[in-house]
Amino acid sequence: HQYLHPGGAHDDAVLETADRLGVRLLLARGWADRNYEPRLTETVPEVLERTSAVARRWHGAGDGRIRVETAPLIPWGCSDEAVRAATAASRSWGAGMHVHCAETAVEVEMNLQERGMRHVHWLDSLGVLGPDTQLAHSVWLDSDEIDLVAARGATVVHCPVSNMYLASGVAPIPEMLRRGVSVALASDGPGSNNRQDLFEAMKVAVLLQKVHHLDPVILQPEHALHMATRGGARAAGLGDRIGAIEAGRLADLVVVDLNSVFVAPVHRVVSALVFNVTPREVRHVVVDGRLVMRDRDLLVADEQAELRAAVQCCRELFERAGLGQPLRLD
Repeated sequence: HQYLHPGGAHDDAVLETADRLGVRLLLARGWADRNYEPRLTETVPEVLERTSAVARRWHGAGDGRIRVETAPLIPWGCSDEAVRAATAASRSWGAGMHVHCAETAVEVEMNLQERGMRHVHWLDSLGVLGPDTQLAHSVWLDSDEIDLVAARGATVVHCPVSNMYLASGVAPIPEMLRRGVSVALASDGPGSNNRQDLFEAMKVAVLLQKVHHLDPVILQPEHALHMATRGGARAAGLGDRIGAIEAGRLADLVVVDLNSVFVAPVHRVVSALVFNVTPREVRHVVVDGRLVMRDRDLLVADEQAELRAAVQCCRELFERAGLGQPLRLD
């Protein structure tokens, strides 16, 4: 969910980097057309023109690895007109829509007061809730909303670490799965998580439900792995092309070393992947059949040089903002 666009070139920079690295990226271009920071607010025509321009340049690039869709930021920051128009535009080039949904109880109450509807019913009333819709967070869905999400085939994007970090609440994931909702797993951004680690997200997703329900078997490692793989593939509109190792699917693979002091001895592979493995155990990565990491060596960029450049950029930003200097690690 890319919703900061300083200078208008940020989206292109992100997409160019993804293309250069050979990764798969669905960029959900975020926006708000009301009730938002004025310098970041876009009018409906601006939303349509800018998102469509990014899509014309990038949607389908990299042999289909790079895709672009619309992403109304938050219900209280987006008008009905803009949500309808932007979703229709995104669907016109074969993409979907990503939106923050019921992340906090306060936001749900705001929608009830203004529109007389909870988030999912509001989206459905606009005609935008469907199999190509990704509902980020969905912490405060009620029973009727869960059934409606299942009926429309939309995907919930579960961000357990972020929900804990911000004290948003605990999403009713076991109930969603029982009712047939497709759930994907995500880390959320660094502003509400600090790290983007899907292994951590898998473990936390299971443990959070256990302690919340005081039930040690309410969510299993298999559920977390499914959300992280097949669930994510479906959310990206590629449910029949990636997300599993099967004949005919694209080769997006992560090879993990289980012979580690943090993992071995292994009794159940799925439990080891969810509860033991961290990014340090990732040995090889393949995207669309191309090896991008081999024996823990990133083949598509100089990782140390990129880290040095990022730290230097951060120092310059802190200096311009008058915040002092970040911690030096060199």
